[in-house]
Amino acid sequence: MLDTFVKVTRPATAGQTNRMNDVHFYDPLVGHGLPHDPFKAIVAPRVIGWISTRAANGRLNLAPYSFFGAFATFPPIIGFCSEAYKDSIRNIEETGEFVWNLTSKTLAEQMNLTSMPVPPEVDEFELAGLTPAAGRNVSVPHVGESPAALECKLLQVVRLHSLDGQPMDNYLALGQVVGVHIQNAYLKDGRFDTLAADPVMRAGYRADYAQIGSMFEMFRPKA
Repeated sequence: MLDTFVKVTRPATAGQTNRMNDVHFYDPLVGHGLPHDPFKAIVAPRVIGWISTRAANGRLNLAPYSFFGAFATFPPIIGFCSEAYKDSIRNIEETGEFVWNLTSKTLAEQMNLTSMPVPPEVDEFELAGLTPAAGRNVSVPHVGESPAALECKLLQVVRLHSLDGQPMDNYLALGQVVGVHIQNAYLKDGRFDTLAADPVMRAGYRADYAQIGSMFEMFRPKA
């Protein structure tokens, strides 16, 4: 039986709606043709990469990143991407360590404060009134008020490249988790209670955030 192919032609103008099936299609290189770029709203919600680091001179830094995720389980590996070479990336390259801190709803305003563009010598822990709790397997402190934190050792910092091979001003830091902090209040029957931790997530446009409204179970089918 012959395969059926659908030919997709790149639009000559920014964003076009296909009236046959009511789909808005656009090529990012041409433009979305909408009032606001929908990309971050489509890839949402995303757990916030609230990253704490320490510079080689001991100066602390704490900053949130929209692009964050987990990439492996054994061993556990997480990563975040910085748009521009910022203090977090520089500190991580200097010391080889960082910590991810879970942003609960109760910490949302303080997390937002740490996104303020301030000089490198400003300690965001102090700025936001947060407790720098000592690490166990890294020298970087974590947010003492956070329900959970992941201590990481740097695996690599990758500068991203576009399809045409041009280097971008985006830096992906990948780290192996070497220590996990969980507040006992969020352990229920031996499981981390994600719903109770109430994580705040990025959900699209400039000021859009989200919470977990509900959870459900779905088990992987057996062969």
